[in-house]
Amino acid sequence: MKKGYPSREEAERILNESARGTQGRWPEHSRTCAMCAEKIAAAAGMDPDKAYVLGLLHDIGRRNGPGQLAHVYFGWKYMNELGWHDCAKICLTHSFSVQEIRMYAGRFDITEEQQKEMNDALTACTFDEYDWLIQLCDAISGASGVITIENRLGDIAERYNGYPQEKWDRVYELKEYFEKRMGADLYQITCGGKTSEVY
Repeated sequence: MKKGYPSREEAERILNESARGTQGRWPEHSRTCAMCAEKIAAAAGMDPDKAYVLGLLHDIGRRNGPGQLAHVYFGWKYMNELGWHDCAKICLTHSFSVQEIRMYAGRFDITEEQQKEMNDALTACTFDEYDWLIQLCDAISGASGVITIENRLGDIAERYNGYPQEKWDRVYELKEYFEKRMGADLYQITCGGKTSEVY
């Protein structure tokens, strides 16, 4: 039976091909996310290879351009088309630490029909430790390296004109959850305590 995610080599190929001709530093952000996910997973008793691949491809919807909610929708659709259903789920869930579409911080730049399709899928999801892991890693991953939650979410709030407090609080809950599992500080595990000052 086919796994729900590709090998690391195939994931790298997908990212590299998808990044060609696109704008922004999302590929670098994705690589930081993958690195963080791998390290946390190894320390928390999860599968580091799976975590790495899910982190690497969580933003793959940006291959379609600089969309906001659109990157979630098109990443989810693209990974499902390729048959990588675990990756598709992460593309869908990574922006929703609070499992409600209204909590998205950014423009709803897809059609109402697409929003309904996405919301139905999101509502039907059962989140697991990999969804939580990538949500956390997304919140500490800059293009230049690991960034504190405060700085990362502050950057998102500035770019998207706000960030829901409920989601902010949930990210800190995820930090506490994984630190307990690892028995170590999040930033010590991911970057030796040396975070980047800027995205």
